[in-house]
Amino acid sequence: MSTTATGYGVLDTAALDALLFEIIGTPAGRSDPYSRYATIREQTPIYKSGLGMWVCTRFEECQRILRDHRLGKDTEETRAEKREVRLGNLTEEQEAYLENRRSMLFMNPPDHTRLRGLVSKAFTPSTVERMRPAIVARVDRLLDDVPDGEPVDLIARLAFPLPVAVIGQMLGVPEEDWRRFQQIMRDLTALLEPIVPEHELQGALAAQRELDSYFADLIASRRRHPGDDLLSELIAVEEGSDRLSEMELISTAVLLFGAGFETTTNLIGNGVHALLENPDELARLRQDRDGLLRGAVDELLRYDSPVQLDGRVAFEDIDVGDATVAAGDTIITLLGAANRDPAQFDEPDRLDLGRSEGPPLSFASGIHYCLGAALARAEGQVVLDRMLERFGSIEIATDQPRWRDRITLRGLFELPVVVKR
Repeated sequence: MSTTATGYGVLDTAALDALLFEIIGTPAGRSDPYSRYATIREQTPIYKSGLGMWVCTRFEECQRILRDHRLGKDTEETRAEKREVRLGNLTEEQEAYLENRRSMLFMNPPDHTRLRGLVSKAFTPSTVERMRPAIVARVDRLLDDVPDGEPVDLIARLAFPLPVAVIGQMLGVPEEDWRRFQQIMRDLTALLEPIVPEHELQGALAAQRELDSYFADLIASRRRHPGDDLLSELIAVEEGSDRLSEMELISTAVLLFGAGFETTTNLIGNGVHALLENPDELARLRQDRDGLLRGAVDELLRYDSPVQLDGRVAFEDIDVGDATVAAGDTIITLLGAANRDPAQFDEPDRLDLGRSEGPPLSFASGIHYCLGAALARAEGQVVLDRMLERFGSIEIATDQPRWRDRITLRGLFELPVVVKR
């Protein structure tokens, strides 16, 4: 049985891997990862898994890894090999298809810098603040349709339709198409998981092709008839002599659209669920919305993050704690574990809307910090504010909400609630 020696003692790597596998590979571990995170985190800040990757659990080390320019995304030379190990039986055609996609989510500088620079101005805090009145108006329209005293699924009624409408309007995706993307994106997110069953892999590949085809057609339409939307701007934009290639346009549109609602849906669902499970904090927020609202969203993000892990590859040998990570090795930062690190957050398993210990790592850090963080925060703030303004009581209507069988992107399949005005 292998062990890992660190300054924290001699660790049983097999036992740690068993916990890790529960988190990434079982419904029970995915639905409740936090106790398992705690056991790993209490043992070591970082360890080398028998799967070949390093696993990091503590806030300080995770933050440093995400910010360190000596680490980044897989290079072209290493990506295909690792993808085959993780995803299993890919055909050569499927492998080539995934490899040829140009998403900034998996890019390093200078390509990442160039693509991010072309779209970042649409997501600045000042731009988002100008959108806030429109977000408020849309939330109010959605809440108008929520009945009094009857169970209603908050995911279907609010947490999905709000962010898909916001990002859909920004990009210029026609409203009649918004609803069709909920299941497609749910299928696609399997590609982000550490372990992907064969049937989910094939569904994810089909979803990827469907999205690529949809946005290729939409881009062609916008080339003929430009609109007042971000997609038309990206088609027209020119930085010096540089334009986005067709594949870069498609991949960027798919990324912005999917990330624009998938994680925010989970932020709203996870956040409201956490408040309903902690009624004292919900009452506290109701009594002091002006003082607590902005910080409350960060605390809800920390307490149950929509993104639970992120990966980096070492470009050179680096030291992390007492470990030496070799060039080419992968490090998985368990963001959900880092966000509950008692070295960073006092009583981390307690929801405390008045925390002042700094932001969590839910949006990652460094050059890959979430482009839409300001927009997601604004949508979360508006949702909480308007729900508390409109409803005198909000109660959960189930003892066991259903979690989606995912860990990279953590969220509820449904959240039944009963509200009263």
